[in-house]
Amino acid sequence: MTKYRLLIIFLFISYAAWSQDDTSYRPRIGGTLRGKYEYQTQEGEGRFQVRTARINVQGKVAPIVEYKAEIDLCDKGDIKMLDAYTRLSPWKSFRFTIGQMRVPFTIDAHRSPHLQYFANRSFIAKQVGNVRDVGAMAGYEFHVGFPIRVQAGLFNGSGLTGQKDYWTKGINYSAKAQFYFPFNLDLETSVQKIRPDAHTVVMYDAGLTYHRLNFLAEVEYLYKTYAHNAYKDVHAVNAFMNYDIPFKNKSQLIRKISPLVRYDFMTDHSNGRQYVEGPAGEGGVLATTDYQRHRVTGGVTLSLATPFVSDIRINYEKYFYRDQDLAKTSERDKIVVEFMTHF
Repeated sequence: MTKYRLLIIFLFISYAAWSQDDTSYRPRIGGTLRGKYEYQTQEGEGRFQVRTARINVQGKVAPIVEYKAEIDLCDKGDIKMLDAYTRLSPWKSFRFTIGQMRVPFTIDAHRSPHLQYFANRSFIAKQVGNVRDVGAMAGYEFHVGFPIRVQAGLFNGSGLTGQKDYWTKGINYSAKAQFYFPFNLDLETSVQKIRPDAHTVVMYDAGLTYHRLNFLAEVEYLYKTYAHNAYKDVHAVNAFMNYDIPFKNKSQLIRKISPLVRYDFMTDHSNGRQYVEGPAGEGGVLATTDYQRHRVTGGVTLSLATPFVSDIRINYEKYFYRDQDLAKTSERDKIVVEFMTHF
């Protein structure tokens, strides 16, 4: 019942905030819905799935104070609180955020569902570098002929649901630097330290994004290390290209067609919480939770409204394992048709 109480409280707060008299501080209520059909070509099996049903409320209560609260009503069938933070902006170029948030790390894992280019996330975004946590973060933007944005934060490592009796002598950290060069090229570098259980994990990430007119290409590399030799180092790559073909006639049902292709790869990976031998803790050896694989994804996105408001994503994913028996049930060759609506 707890998760349903959370939902009721969230909707009540949203309604109460919406009814404020001062329209300058009236909150914005939005969300993202993603429903899809997947068909596994080798097994001949298919399924419908609601992958995302997010609702959020955000706005300001003072010129320098803003907030955001976001809940997902169907994250693989579960209700989860995602963002819950207050942000202070005492100067135009500086922001301080405290609460639960996506930590400043990686490129693809930082994209909200409506900003994703493919129906299913990359391995970097899903398995290797996906972290949301409770903490505090500062961000600063400055110009040296082109914009540079830096972000850094300290985090519990507890997540939102594990805060009540959580105390720690160690703090996780994450930092990111983004360089927006004037020749259509962006560079992002980031580092993160987490402690999922008894072993410290440090990750390093770097990526380049090239964008010119209707063309976008991106490549990202992530390197993950484990303390005490608890698990071998992990390498992951995500690279894709997207080309937008807009239609000038605004009365057409489809406003834009975007062919796109992706290659992503990861070596054997451990989430840092499961053990294969020895005691759980520093003396234990971490188990493999995701086996090495390559994937090639091709497809097309039909945009009914732009930008990133209503898309139909049609993808085909081809997986390559060293042993096909290692493939998880939902990570095999498949056709995916996804309808995404953002409001």
